[in-house]
Amino acid sequence: MFTGIITDVGTVTKLEQEGDLRARIQTGYDTSGIDMGASIASDGVCLTVVGLGDDWYEVQISAETVAKTNLGQHWAEGRRVNLERALKVGDELGGHIVSGHVDGVAEIIEMKDEGDSTRVTLRAPKELARFIAQKGSVALNGTSLTVNDVDGCDFGINFIPHTKEVTTWGDAKVGDLVNLEIDTLARYVARLNEM
Repeated sequence: MFTGIITDVGTVTKLEQEGDLRARIQTGYDTSGIDMGASIASDGVCLTVVGLGDDWYEVQISAETVAKTNLGQHWAEGRRVNLERALKVGDELGGHIVSGHVDGVAEIIEMKDEGDSTRVTLRAPKELARFIAQKGSVALNGTSLTVNDVDGCDFGINFIPHTKEVTTWGDAKVGDLVNLEIDTLARYVARLNEM
């Protein structure tokens, strides 16, 4: 489990297709404190550590994960990625409960500055839009965010300057595809309403 509070921005330094896709990610984390098999959310995708070096870790990414996320379309050597280590008992829950199981991909369709913040409008896949509610939470590329407004499949969020500085969101542009994880509570409420 994760909180959606990004704690490092890493860089993809190597990608190899060897059955599954294997990626090496350079990180500021102390890798001596990372165990093989640990989970690290990388752009919001829970990935398992399969290799470690002094300032990097490697993960294997299944074809299913590549198909359901933006990794196959956007990850390339040199790409910066949002990172978060798994939640430990006693850690502060600053965002919301995030599983790292991406539900789909949303597209940035509009960006405009409002004061020091940036208002971003995204378009969710139709089958996921019903789970997104005004003042609810979503995880976008692993970042816990509050939804400002919803209009059909489109929804808006704001990035404050701090978020743009300590995540990859300062690099965002219209047309980008981002990993979308809907709020777990919204999923359960929708399921209960179906019964």
